[in-house]
Amino acid sequence: MSKPKKVLIVEDEESLAQMYQTKFENEGYEVLVANDGSEGIEKAKKEKPDIILLDIILPKKDGFMVLKELKADKTTANIKIIMLTNLGQDEDVTKGKKLGALDYLVKANLTPAQLVDKVAEYLK
Repeated sequence: MSKPKKVLIVEDEESLAQMYQTKFENEGYEVLVANDGSEGIEKAKKEKPDIILLDIILPKKDGFMVLKELKADKTTANIKIIMLTNLGQDEDVTKGKKLGALDYLVKANLTPAQLVDKVAEYLK
């Protein structure tokens, strides 16, 4: 059996992070959770996840800063990053994509199951 894909969830809202973590683990993913932007960067560099789900409103460093830093670092530049947030304004979407996000998803528009499906598509 191939080793499970590794998902890093950078989300400061604990209940949400746990809900996503449970859903992904039930689908056979290895899940890492970071509760702020700095921790997200550390874990990304150390663990080299296959994909990162990145919130924007985070303590210490916001999602855009995290995205910028990860994309600027050779060791993490190729990790797929999906912005997962409740900020759905066009300028945020544009900014996220400009900085290198693969996709921009609004939490309120997706069930955890739909999120898992999206991630599975990107990891194919």
